[in-house]
Amino acid sequence: MVIDFSNIELSLMPQFKGGEGVTKNRMFKDGMNKIMQGCLEPGCTIGYHCHETSSEVIYILSGKAKVLYDDGEERLVPGQCHYCPKGHSHSLINASETEDLTYFAIVPEQ
Repeated sequence: MVIDFSNIELSLMPQFKGGEGVTKNRMFKDGMNKIMQGCLEPGCTIGYHCHETSSEVIYILSGKAKVLYDDGEERLVPGQCHYCPKGHSHSLINASETEDLTYFAIVPEQ
C-alpha cells in the first residue's frame, strides 16, 4: 500500500496537545494506526502528553528537535529517531530559531 502525503489534506492544529503555535500535519488513519508527515515552525511545540493506549515513533527529516521524555530531555537531528513506548510521556519542540522541524511519525494503537 502506498501512502502519498502530497494527496492528503494539510491539517492545521493550533496548540496541539497543549503545545505552542500550530502543528501542520498530513495524516493517514486506518482505525489502528496513524502515519503522519508533520511540520513545526520555529517557536512551535507539541505539548507534553502520555501514550496510554499507543506508542509513537518520530523520525526527524529536517531541522533540530528537542523531546521532553518522561523525566529527561533528548536532542535530535535529521536521521535520528525518538521512540515513546506505551505508558510513557513526551513532547516535541522545534529547537531551531530559524528552521522548520519536519518529521515522520507512526502511532500504532496497542
